[in-house]
Amino acid sequence: EWDPDCVLKGQLSFDFSNHSNKKVAIARAGAIPPLVELLISGSKKAQAKAAGALWNLACGNADNAVAIAKAGAIPPLVRLLTSGSEKAQAEAAAALLNLAFRNADNAVAIAKADAIPPLVKLLTSGSEEAQGNAAAVLSILACRNADNAVAIAKAGAIPPLVELLISGSKKAQAKAAGALWN
Repeated sequence: EWDPDCVLKGQLSFDFSNHSNKKVAIARAGAIPPLVELLISGSKKAQAKAAGALWNLACGNADNAVAIAKAGAIPPLVRLLTSGSEKAQAEAAAALLNLAFRNADNAVAIAKADAIPPLVKLLTSGSEEAQGNAAAVLSILACRNADNAVAIAKAGAIPPLVELLISGSKKAQAKAAGALWN
């Protein structure tokens, strides 16, 4: 349930991933552009929360994924992969994952926004969560896109993906295997 006191305290901790109607209502209310603006000019904490909100809004909602990309979210999400807090990096990678999932146009746009090098870097320098999310994004970007697959390999992703297979968390191992499969 939505709690307005959480908004006032800056603790937007609700999860819309299983609430499709809420996601549609939030998007229709115009929340996407201000969330994109927070990615650019918000505090480190606000950037992480905005990336997380966009991740949730795009999760399982193809229309929202298109609207988020059209609102210009991809370039600031890519910037957060290198300049954001540890949490913002993980949330930005998760948001990019949901934007690319089953959306070839968004996957191409993410690659064209130079997301591949920072995603590869997160495989070795990111938090456990960011590593797994980065591997998952790389997997989606490579899926059915030979140009992206070549770019990912040329960016040096294979050795860190293999390292995640060996020493990563169970989730990171599965996501690394998926990236190597694609």
